[in-house]
Amino acid sequence: MKKRHSFRRRLFAGFLLASLLPLLLCSAMLLQIFRLRLDSQLEEESREQLDHVISSLDGLYRGFQQTALALQASPYVAPALSRGQRDSTTVYSELYSATEGSRLSAQFDLYDRDGVWMYSTGSGPVEPVMPTQWGVLYAARQSVGLAFTQVDGGEGNSAPLFRGAARIAGEAGEDAGYLVITLTRADFQRLLEGTYGGQSDLLLLDRYWRPVYASQTALAGRMAVQLREQLLAGEELGQEGEEYAYRAAFQEEMGLYAVLQRPQALNRDTRGLLTTVTVGSALVCVGLSVLMSLRLSRQMFYPIERLHSAIGEVVHNNLDVYVPPYQDDELGELAQRFNGMVVALKRNQEQLVENQRELNEAQIRMLQAQLNPHFLCNTLDTMKWISKINQVPQVALMSTDLADILRFCISPDEFVPLRREVEILRRYMEIQSIRLSGKCRLEVDMPPELEECRVPKMILQPLAENAILHGLDGVEDGVIWVRVRSQGTQTLTISVEDNGRGLPPELMGPYTGPPETSGRGHLGLYNVDTILKKHYGEAYGLRLGSRPGGPGAAVTASLPLWKEEEIC
Repeated sequence: MKKRHSFRRRLFAGFLLASLLPLLLCSAMLLQIFRLRLDSQLEEESREQLDHVISSLDGLYRGFQQTALALQASPYVAPALSRGQRDSTTVYSELYSATEGSRLSAQFDLYDRDGVWMYSTGSGPVEPVMPTQWGVLYAARQSVGLAFTQVDGGEGNSAPLFRGAARIAGEAGEDAGYLVITLTRADFQRLLEGTYGGQSDLLLLDRYWRPVYASQTALAGRMAVQLREQLLAGEELGQEGEEYAYRAAFQEEMGLYAVLQRPQALNRDTRGLLTTVTVGSALVCVGLSVLMSLRLSRQMFYPIERLHSAIGEVVHNNLDVYVPPYQDDELGELAQRFNGMVVALKRNQEQLVENQRELNEAQIRMLQAQLNPHFLCNTLDTMKWISKINQVPQVALMSTDLADILRFCISPDEFVPLRREVEILRRYMEIQSIRLSGKCRLEVDMPPELEECRVPKMILQPLAENAILHGLDGVEDGVIWVRVRSQGTQTLTISVEDNGRGLPPELMGPYTGPPETSGRGHLGLYNVDTILKKHYGEAYGLRLGSRPGGPGAAVTASLPLWKEEEIC
């Protein structure tokens, strides 16, 4: 015997999962979103601060470059350096004029071709002699513009940390001297103050990742070594789990890397605290979910159990069962609906015999109604033979045609060959010709290969009747033409044309239904168009126009080209 699982247990488990899973998932997602949001905000702030730092360095470099270009273009500086002149008022004037915008950012010194100090914009200590075969002066001789190098100038705010130099050429292109730019710790502090946040630390490294300047002097050596080791190992700066996050940017002209150090958005202590809070909240929610699930499962189980027992009674055809709605909620409403369903089922059973009896009577009346058309056909045949006996051929012909049309109408076939449809139309036109004393006749133009095309029954007779009633009214020699054509291999067109008075211009084009003022005069066109659209879709139907080559109207029916052996 198959083991029966407890619905109450499954209901309890379902409530528990439905309450806990979304909570745990939402907690994890919120924690992750919070962390990503903080990381994104940290990254954006770091990028903006580094942009400010690089922008300050770019401005400093442009000032240095303008100073070097101004001194190189001066007609007094190169000759004075070549002749070894000192204390030249003109040279000092040129030097102070060239360093007008950058004098507060660094100290500018002029050395002659042998590396001997000549002029300076500052009052601080200078190197009286600098080597020209190595160091910054050698780098300036090898480059076109400014060359920069790191300097280990010791401790203190006035200690030089970074130095740049530019070659000053004489009139013949020979070395006349050098412009030396010296940046101290105080210069960097003044330049970069306010470009990064108060929680961040900035480190400037040269292109070989040697420390140049650090916002905190104690961090320079440790940070430079740590970052260099991470880069050599192929690791990213500021990995997950570290206390600090790093972001670096490069100032290409001066060859400086700006590295920004910021505390991680979520460090170990913060992550531990968030984890503890999350686990504690989850445990509390688990306890609450268990209690609520037990209560809900108990409230839902007993009404469902009563309904289950009542349904078992209904299965055994006991329709006197009743479930009391103890609860005023959806389950109580369900019990009331069940009681109403049982009452309705009992009433339906009582009416079943009566309905079956009425159905039998309706079938008998329908069979009797089917006898009437056959009686009419037999009566028309009797009239035909009586007319022949009494030598009244027109009555005999009309009786024969009307009988054929009636048999065609009551036949069960929904689609008929086009040949048969045209034959019934000929019968109808014979009756109309006798009725109108020969004032109208029918001409059919139908290729033999299209005679077996399948068309809906009785679509030509309404079109011809419409032409007689509205087009040939008052015409002495009326003609109705039926032209059958194929458009490619997919479409069949049947045109019913007359030589009557034609159609008004507002009716030309695709048939859109009878006008409101026309009453029931064009009901035949409406019925045929509706039949075609119902069978084949909105792409097919009737189109109204004028008869080509003469007066009169033309009604064209388009439908798929479907022969008896093909699938519609």
